[in-house]
Amino acid sequence: MKRFLILVLLVSAFSPSSFAYAAQPLEVSGWIPYWKIASGTAEVSAHLSTFKEINPFGYTVRADGTIADTAKLSQEPWLSLQKAAQAKKIRYIPTLMWSDGEAIHKILSNDTSRRALAQRIADLVKEKGYDGIDIDFESKKAETKEYFATFLKGLYMRMGNKWVMCSIEARTPLDSRYEGTPPASATMYANDFVAINNYCDRVRIMAYDQRTFDVKLNKAGAGPYVPVADIAWVEKVINLTAKDIKKSKLVIGIPTYGHEYAVTPLSDGKFKYDRKWAFNPQYAFDLMTKYQPTVTRNRAGEMSFTYVPHIEPTTTPSSADPTTVEGATATVSTPATKPAYHIVWWSDAKAVEDKVNLAKRLGVRGVALFKIDGAQDPSIWDVLKKI
Repeated sequence: MKRFLILVLLVSAFSPSSFAYAAQPLEVSGWIPYWKIASGTAEVSAHLSTFKEINPFGYTVRADGTIADTAKLSQEPWLSLQKAAQAKKIRYIPTLMWSDGEAIHKILSNDTSRRALAQRIADLVKEKGYDGIDIDFESKKAETKEYFATFLKGLYMRMGNKWVMCSIEARTPLDSRYEGTPPASATMYANDFVAINNYCDRVRIMAYDQRTFDVKLNKAGAGPYVPVADIAWVEKVINLTAKDIKKSKLVIGIPTYGHEYAVTPLSDGKFKYDRKWAFNPQYAFDLMTKYQPTVTRNRAGEMSFTYVPHIEPTTTPSSADPTTVEGATATVSTPATKPAYHIVWWSDAKAVEDKVNLAKRLGVRGVALFKIDGAQDPSIWDVLKKI
């Protein structure tokens, strides 16, 4: 009888239900951009129970290391959203975004200014009653790597029981980035994955804006190829990252937008791409009504079509997102050779669903949508309800 009881206990101890993390559904989070406050907060409020965490986007860092409340988070409708989220035990964690590589290096490489910034962030989080902070420092230099790691360690120590989230750029495997032998500078990364694993409670991989970065996938098929995020590329990125960062911390960033390019075919069978702007899906639908193109689900698992504009546009369309993904105002450049046509390429609900399923298959912690502004494919919510 004792042996039977011991056997039962052993079986129970190693049953799937005993692995608490594996049994949990994916965590869903999402960024609400400062340029679409009213529609973004309204959209999130209408689907609040879908989320484990929401991220107002947010705060920015000035060149002198002080913090700017770019989204005016101390005002409505943010205050009501924060109250509603926290009442439902949904983490309310603003993003602190910084993309000035020179300024980042200057502040973080100085002991005094680095510590002051870490303390300033911790004080802000505690003063405002946030559940944590999302650190999104982009365009860092390779020489900033150790200083950024030291900064995260100092911030982690100051945050107490508050969450430290880190949003970092996707890292493509070297054999997919380069044809032949990679240059010596290829591994001069700005992010120390080991340190990030140690000092970040969640690590959101910004697995979007792939474009022509993966040379293997570029050559895998014919025709133009400028994905926002090919699911095959995302899988490569996550598998590489998971070598140093625990899957229990990894979150896949999923795009909800698209890009338009002017395309010029070249004599060697390749293409020159002149990126015009980022856009929300409605812009693509408006073009479809106007030009009646053939729309396909392309080899990246996203939606695209080509068309020849009646008149080459020179300004951002009113229905497009006025801010690019990188946070700079969209601009139009004139290519040396007149483009033959435009290609419109975007992520819809099916593309989102494919990446949600990938997240489940890879066993990562969750997914994060960039961006939620009331203009993404509305069918996304049906996808997220299934998680």
